[in-house]
Amino acid sequence: MEKETMGTVVSVAKQWWLKVNTTPVRMHPLDGAVFPHIIKVEYEAEGQLFSKRKWISAGAPVPAVGSEVLVIYCEGKPKKAKIV
Repeated sequence: MEKETMGTVVSVAKQWWLKVNTTPVRMHPLDGAVFPHIIKVEYEAEGQLFSKRKWISAGAPVPAVGSEVLVIYCEGKPKKAKIV
């Protein structure tokens, strides 16, 4: 059975090595460039503190450090979770 809790974003890292170009013609190497991110979220479930990372696609909204996000985890196995 799945349960929900709120987690806190503790870090956001831009993945500079994977540039996605959004414009066909560029005047500068970073014109129209967007980058994916990896966020790290800490959450509490069943009395324990856990952390989980999530890949955020290039161009998708990235939550700020300190913001809260929804975490869905498996009851009995709270380490197995997904960030929504």
